[in-house]
Amino acid sequence: MESATLELSDNPARSRYEAHLGGKVVGFAKYRALTGALMFTHTEVDEAMGGQGVGSRLVRFALEDVRSRGLYAIPLCPFVKAFIQRHRDEYLELVNPPHRKMFGL
Repeated sequence: MESATLELSDNPARSRYEAHLGGKVVGFAKYRALTGALMFTHTEVDEAMGGQGVGSRLVRFALEDVRSRGLYAIPLCPFVKAFIQRHRDEYLELVNPPHRKMFGL
């Protein structure tokens, strides 16, 4: 990754969390706000940034925000689902128990 600092933020106007590097959006995690939950629908990282951990850092930031807001995460996005599977001890509790089986969690 470049020497510039990766900045992570929520952009509610666009319904997505964003990763910025040098003022440019290099990744995003799209969501749909529901009552008591955020449904993650798609995560994308700039091809030039692939394999550098941008997606994982972005999803971790998003899930920590979900936790701080007392919401559930609905991982329709395969990347978010896989992240939760890899970090079950930290993030499984963010998926509503009745939904875990539906997502293979």
